[in-house]
Amino acid sequence: MPHLIVEYTDNLAAEGAIPALLRKANALLIAQGGVFKPGAVRSRATALQEYCIADGAAEYAFVHCTLKIGAGRTPEEKQRACTALFDMVKGHFADLYARRYLALSLELYEFDEGGTYKHNNLHGRFATPPLPAPGSPKDARKSW
Repeated sequence: MPHLIVEYTDNLAAEGAIPALLRKANALLIAQGGVFKPGAVRSRATALQEYCIADGAAEYAFVHCTLKIGAGRTPEEKQRACTALFDMVKGHFADLYARRYLALSLELYEFDEGGTYKHNNLHGRFATPPLPAPGSPKDARKSW
């Protein structure tokens, strides 16, 4: 963890630069001073084709971000990460926000680690020194 899930109305697909938003989000979360392990950071986006906003006018749009994290961060760490993330989201969409009706939101969801199951070999990639890539000739994790 963290996982960032971005839901956005499909009328933003052409101008929203969603892949760039996801890359910026990952970089920002990794840069939180060790609060999140780099190998645990994930982001994904879903374009919504069926939605209704307010009175249903087609030109309305929204982006809703859900940041899911496991328990264990201080209130200050959570506040700092969420503020930085939401500021980045607002900056990313500033031009569109100035030109059209657009709602932006961010929700933090923190859960108990006892309810999650994980199997992840990405953390070794970010270890110091990095472990060899799975399947590479230098992969010492292989069992013969």
